[in-house]
Amino acid sequence: MSREKSALLWGAVGLLVVLAGGQALVLLGPGLPFGFAELFALAVAVGGVVTGASYGLEHRLTRKGQA
Repeated sequence: MSREKSALLWGAVGLLVVLAGGQALVLLGPGLPFGFAELFALAVAVGGVVTGASYGLEHRLTRKGQA
């Protein structure tokens, strides 16, 4: 699998984790302290950060023989 595809998939996982956590707050907890638009913006931001971090770190781990 290419590094780009792997990084995008990890970014999607990060995005979905944030959205699932927000849904859990709505269903089980006190609700969101902000609106759904902010939740989606946060999820996209987290997905972007995870994509960039996984792209950079996978290269380093592969180079060191740990992945």
